[in-house]
Amino acid sequence: MNKRFRQCLLLVALVANLLGGPAVAQSPSAAPPAELVNDEGGPVALRGQLTYTNPLFTVGVAAPMVILEDQAGFVDRNQAFLFPKESQTLGQITSDFFTSPFSYTLALPVEPQATLRDVDNNGRPDAGVMIFAVAYWTNIFGDPFLEERDLFGGGWSTAYASTRVSELAETRREVIGGKVLVYAPDDQQGFPVGFGADGLLFTADDPIVRLPAGYTVVDMDETPFRFDRSRYPVIDLVEPGSAALKDFSRLGYSAAFDAMIDLMRREYAFTDYKGLDWDAIHAEFRPHFVAAEEERDTRAYLRALRDVTFAIPDGHVSGPFVAQDFQQATAGGLGMAVQELDDGRIIVTYLTENGPAARAGIQVRAEILALDDQPMREAVADAFAWSGPFSTAHVKRLQQLRYVLRSPAGTARTVRFRNPEDGAAQSVTLATSSERESFNVSSFEVGRTGAELPVQFELLDSGYGYVRIDSFSDNNLLTVQLWERMIRTLRQQQTPGLIIDMRKNSGGSGFLADQMAAYFFNEPLRLGNTGYYDEALDDFFFDPRTEDRFFLPAPDLRYRGKVAVLVGPNCKSACEFFSYALTLQNRAAIIGQYPTAGLGGSVADFRMPGGQFVRFTIGRAVDMNGEIHIEGKGVAPTVRVPVNEETVFGKGDPVLDAAVRWLEAGG
Repeated sequence: MNKRFRQCLLLVALVANLLGGPAVAQSPSAAPPAELVNDEGGPVALRGQLTYTNPLFTVGVAAPMVILEDQAGFVDRNQAFLFPKESQTLGQITSDFFTSPFSYTLALPVEPQATLRDVDNNGRPDAGVMIFAVAYWTNIFGDPFLEERDLFGGGWSTAYASTRVSELAETRREVIGGKVLVYAPDDQQGFPVGFGADGLLFTADDPIVRLPAGYTVVDMDETPFRFDRSRYPVIDLVEPGSAALKDFSRLGYSAAFDAMIDLMRREYAFTDYKGLDWDAIHAEFRPHFVAAEEERDTRAYLRALRDVTFAIPDGHVSGPFVAQDFQQATAGGLGMAVQELDDGRIIVTYLTENGPAARAGIQVRAEILALDDQPMREAVADAFAWSGPFSTAHVKRLQQLRYVLRSPAGTARTVRFRNPEDGAAQSVTLATSSERESFNVSSFEVGRTGAELPVQFELLDSGYGYVRIDSFSDNNLLTVQLWERMIRTLRQQQTPGLIIDMRKNSGGSGFLADQMAAYFFNEPLRLGNTGYYDEALDDFFFDPRTEDRFFLPAPDLRYRGKVAVLVGPNCKSACEFFSYALTLQNRAAIIGQYPTAGLGGSVADFRMPGGQFVRFTIGRAVDMNGEIHIEGKGVAPTVRVPVNEETVFGKGDPVLDAAVRWLEAGG
């Protein structure tokens, strides 16, 4: 027994005797003793494994942890409960974390330092017990122990723990099974032996038994609960059904398609918002899956699966990439790239040396009037962009401008154009050549090598800071360490302003994005919420306990200088939530030529036949007014940089230059 606890008992007894009554803590429990199995004196170490199927489980993880998780928060139903550091006994991951399943071992402390809770419902204040789940976490912020930000604000695990938790709206977050480890400081402490009539744990109707002193594993999947006192028990961690990968891969093509549509009909987050008719989609595409199945045509199946995902106007939705089709359809180019200006003209912005367009006399700045006898604007609108689907019209249009000039190599294309400073329109018929230079130069990803750090910071000659965040799905621990190093530098050098370049950021962890934005605020602002399909409600449910909000870093890690955020059409998903958060309280200017991509939800994958994965949006993100604020809209610039010949052909970076001017003008 803990020495301090023993001293407390003696003090309680002494006070009770002085008052002429017995000490409450000395009264023996009236509950019957628990029926024990494998009574070897109680656990001294735990072992187990976690089997995960979710392909996003390891994304960004650098410091995975298995810990004893203090369950006092669940006992109290306190969503803000933070596991005390002294209670966080860390286990060892004993196999490759990035290969499922991974295993762990955890040596138990002789005297655990968690929170005692009296759960025996006998009406007397007893010492209580310490209750632990074994849980997986990832450490992102601060020291090796979990803090408020690591814990998403606190509470208790609802996934990847030894407990199983309800996902239904009425009982959401309630423990409904699995295993807990209980430590009793003496043999007079009670613990539930079942859930009681209300089906809930740690409520007044729980039937109670008395535990032996020390550790006991309680298996809540048995009726009554099973109390295990073996020295080396196995406690596996549980992947919840909502996170587990849906797998239709063993079905035939048509049956898998039926299952896919049934799943998306229920769980896709924006059906009404986008006006999707799942019956019509099913009727249109099912014959293609049936034909592919009957003919055992893998290529036809992949094309059908690709095409159905393209029918959903959501940039988060993706299916198979049929490389041969793409390469053939886009192999030929005219050796030029074009851009659409604010005045409506579509002009040549790039020519390959000695390419078909250059040889035909087309010049840089030439206006393209028509393509294949179709007005150029209409030709762009009709072009198929292989990088789809898209959530917003402006991103689709920008990609169509890239693809309108692509076709199979050797295709004859008729171009009507007007060169700069030459009022005469000309027409020329060209054969596309096997070149990709003009195609690649207009890519949203141009300039990226794949070797970039997630956060890249420098001080500009202007005296302002500049940081580029390329991803919220890279090494999360490294990302935060680089971010905080930048914040410290800004503060130490009293840098008056910061430019945050988000134009190449394709997303990742929305939570990480929100919390990195928090370094610019002094209030724990509420940001919005995300709803998910609830089977019992047959509707989307927004749990008020899971609202997104800032969990502020320490005051010495907050930056209060002027902030400008650079955005563009390749700023997607988590990038957009970061940018949106910086608009609150007018904290930053959003500077760019176009809004962000408009991908406003969280995603899940499912497996289809042939080893194919399909991703779709399952989380409907809304602002604090309950309005969809990102999906289909994006974050628009508050300082818009025009798209004209001056910005297209001028030296330097017009968006970055506009940010510097904004800061110099006092923000």
